[in-house]
Amino acid sequence: MRFNTLFVAGVCASALLASCNPKTAEKNQLKFTHTSIADGDAFKFFTVVGGKLVYESDYAAYAATVATSPKAKQVAEQVKNVYSELIPRLDSLATENQIDFPIKGAEIFKAPTVAVTDSLEVEHAHESYSDEGYIQHVLHEVTIIKDQFERLSRNTNAELRKYGAENEEKLNEIYTLAGGKADEHAHH
Repeated sequence: MRFNTLFVAGVCASALLASCNPKTAEKNQLKFTHTSIADGDAFKFFTVVGGKLVYESDYAAYAATVATSPKAKQVAEQVKNVYSELIPRLDSLATENQIDFPIKGAEIFKAPTVAVTDSLEVEHAHESYSDEGYIQHVLHEVTIIKDQFERLSRNTNAELRKYGAENEEKLNEIYTLAGGKADEHAHH
């Protein structure tokens, strides 16, 4: 009887001590609670930027095909090229930091589709798009994305900090191309 009691107590104690292993606890926390290992600023970066880059890249591809002004076409091509270049590394960084990518609930760009029955319907579909409206949209969105990259360049995670710093200049180029005024007195 004593042997059975000691055996059961030993099994319970070993199970308890095995579950207190910090590595096991961290692994189970990530596995079962959908938490990430990124800090709050990095998590916000991934949710904001991750949600916008895919949408903006698709919108830029659409705008490049329907834009009439050379400036809008140039902005759309620049946005498409830069954002398409940023997405793969953002995806791998999100995976390394236990963040789901693409971001769940992010808006998906859908180009207006029209059955081509006559030229009036095609003109009406393109009326919802305007070159000036697109450029203003890009300026607004790149300001938000640029701010997140600037914040990321000061993050405590060295890899994220490097990613933020090495891509700030590309976003500044889009910002100035879309009509934003570069802050000449900014200190980084």
